[in-house]
Amino acid sequence: MTARTVKAPCHGAILAGGRGLRFGGAPKGLARVGGVRIIDRVAAALREACDDLILVANDDSADTWLPGVRVVRDVRTGAGALGGIHAALASAADAALVLSWDSPFVPGGLLRTLRAAGEREDAAAVVPMSASPWGFEPLCAWYGVQCRPAIERALDAGDLRSGAWQSAVRTVRIDVSAWGDPASLFFNVNTAEDLARAQELVAAPRT
Repeated sequence: MTARTVKAPCHGAILAGGRGLRFGGAPKGLARVGGVRIIDRVAAALREACDDLILVANDDSADTWLPGVRVVRDVRTGAGALGGIHAALASAADAALVLSWDSPFVPGGLLRTLRAAGEREDAAAVVPMSASPWGFEPLCAWYGVQCRPAIERALDAGDLRSGAWQSAVRTVRIDVSAWGDPASLFFNVNTAEDLARAQELVAAPRT
């Protein structure tokens, strides 16, 4: 296995896609959990692990969401979350650490571990293991720019599944049990009910 000897720059990419239909059409990342906007929680976690931030969003008001953070639009429009990953890598010099803006509980320490593994291992992608249908979280992951051709082949084929293309590249999977229950770590706020549940989770005493 070949080790990388130079620490390359890494974008922290906040994926702020989707029309929020299940959230009443409102930008779900701007909702507050524990008094803090979800997008601010995501940005803080990524800042612990990355050299700079970008916001991948197509909303015309996105440049007001995180002042000072560059907004990147999809290169391939209408491609969902996979289009967001592609846009992040299209703007990256070497790698991007992506995180969906509806994930309020992913800790910076886990993101640092993903990046460290990506820079240490001869891998194109590093993903955290979970109970998702993929067995990992494709929207909380470190991706090298060498993933871009595989993503573009999937887009060209009309396969917009965010995790399917990873079988075409070498992917390292990381056990996240040291940070807690994956069901809580990767909890997504997609509906008003999810937001209420997130408030319960953030208020629950730590064990």
